[in-house]
Amino acid sequence: QVQLVESGGGLVQAGGSLRLSCAASGRTFSSYAMGWFRQVPGKERALLSTISGSGGTTYYADSVKGRFLISRDNAKNTVYLQMNSLKPEDTAVYFCAARSGTAHDLARAYEYWGQGTQVTVSS
Repeated sequence: QVQLVESGGGLVQAGGSLRLSCAASGRTFSSYAMGWFRQVPGKERALLSTISGSGGTTYYADSVKGRFLISRDNAKNTVYLQMNSLKPEDTAVYFCAARSGTAHDLARAYEYWGQGTQVTVSS
C-alpha cells in the first residue's frame, strides 16, 4: 500500500511558477513509476508528466513540454513538478499517482492516487 500526499498548490499570476510535491509512504518508492495528472470540472483526468522509478526516463504532454519539469528524490520518497510560465488554462486540481513498474499514459493504469491540490492561475 502506498499513500500519496500532494502539496504546493495555490494561487499564482500568469507567468509565475509553482512547485508541487508529492510525498509517498512506504519503503519501495523507487519501484514505482510516478505520474502527474490534472483535472478540471467536467473533463477527464489528463496526464501531464511521468517519471520512471530511477528517475532516468521522463515524459511530458505537449501542453506542458518546455514549461514543466518532473523530478524525484527517492531518498525522500518524493516526486516534484516544477511548473513555470503558468497560464490561466493550467488552472486545475493536480494529482500525483503511483504505478508498480513502468510508467503509463493512462490514468486507470495507476494504482495509487493522492488527494489532489488546487492550482489557480490568474490572468
